[in-house]
Amino acid sequence: EFWSLALRVNEHVLVPRPETELLVEHALAHIPADGRHAVLDFGTGSGAIATALAVERPQINLLATDASEQALTLAAQNAAIHCPNRIGFALGDWYKALPAGQACFDLIVSNPPYISPDEQDLTDAELRYEPQNALYSGADGLDAIRTIIKGAPVHLNNNSWLLLEHGFTQTENIAVLFSEAGFSDIQSYHDLAGLPRMTEGRMLQIA
Repeated sequence: EFWSLALRVNEHVLVPRPETELLVEHALAHIPADGRHAVLDFGTGSGAIATALAVERPQINLLATDASEQALTLAAQNAAIHCPNRIGFALGDWYKALPAGQACFDLIVSNPPYISPDEQDLTDAELRYEPQNALYSGADGLDAIRTIIKGAPVHLNNNSWLLLEHGFTQTENIAVLFSEAGFSDIQSYHDLAGLPRMTEGRMLQIA
């Protein structure tokens, strides 16, 4: 269960965690109830985030991507149960997955891989049963996050937001990455355990 939705999972995706509901909560705060925002969910996995957003905001134009074809198949199955024909899906690695003609969004959300190899002994034992490429990202765990933040400015409309889940030890580094990429209103939020778990930033394009 995620966001009160029963979701299918398998060995190709992460099991959705309650901490990730924080990302959904803050994403919804940036989407007016009657808004028709273009929203991108990067690395959708089981489709948990995208499905929750589509259920809560059925009028949005939502695209979910993943580098795993098996994950996208499962995400589409979950979407078909809860919000049929509401989510578009694209296969590919981060921005390479974006189809021609859909380059800019009002909101980008992602729960990317963010664990570093030296943190393996500190993580939950059940992670060994989940896809490693959805967990680990470079020597410091920030490779995917760097890619997303660096590429976001040219894929966001004016006054749009990027929201990222991350590890609780990465907050300061991620705030620097947001700032270097030109984001403003950078803010981090804590999960139910009181740990910093999500950072957002606003992209204001200079005319």
